[in-house]
Amino acid sequence: MRWGWVLRAEDVRRQDGQKAGADYSRWIGGIPMFEAFDGFGGSSGTGERPCVLVIDFIHGFTDPTCPLGARLDDEVSNTRRLLDVCRDHATPVVFTTVAYDSPEREGGYFVHKIPALKLLTSGSKWVEVDRRLNRTNDEPLIVKKFASAFYGTPLHSFLVSWRVDTLVVTGCTTSGCVRATVVDGLQYGYRVLVPRECVGDRSRSAHEANLYDIQTKYADVVSLDQVLLYIQSVDINH
Repeated sequence: MRWGWVLRAEDVRRQDGQKAGADYSRWIGGIPMFEAFDGFGGSSGTGERPCVLVIDFIHGFTDPTCPLGARLDDEVSNTRRLLDVCRDHATPVVFTTVAYDSPEREGGYFVHKIPALKLLTSGSKWVEVDRRLNRTNDEPLIVKKFASAFYGTPLHSFLVSWRVDTLVVTGCTTSGCVRATVVDGLQYGYRVLVPRECVGDRSRSAHEANLYDIQTKYADVVSLDQVLLYIQSVDINH
């Protein structure tokens, strides 16, 4: 499957006839495209066995009273809508959290760079998955120490055993753990979709810039409605 709105070279010309490559501002698929370049922003499409990754929608990131947190109510609500459809169609779902027994020892220079990560101690409320997502016992929770859901975790092994070929990446933050997971997902050989209503960031400018970069190079940034139609069209049991 290919998405109809994907950026094409012939779409990125100004009215004055100037070709892509200079500053160019327009909206493509809901994303502000600050610059567009010939040969970028194609589509990797979709496969037949998707899996949804919920990246770090934990209270430490979704509760604005936490120094790490932001108000992501809409993004959490939209992701819950996606998860309800996945559960009805037996589409696998994997959650991640960040948790440390010894933050400075386990997190290395990541914790030096972001000292607020020291709050994410194992067993604390901050590392718990946001209850609004209603995670079930058969949906694995991967504990990670760094940005990517793949780095130092069994995620790739899970996906291979389930014969997954397409990742739907949701969660936070767009500029951090979501982006790192998207890039690694591509590098591990998966098609990757990012429903833009299901990812968020404490910085709006970082969010928009990274969605632009993800769409340009690494994944298909699409609408939640497009992903819902895709999930509903797939027979995961075939």
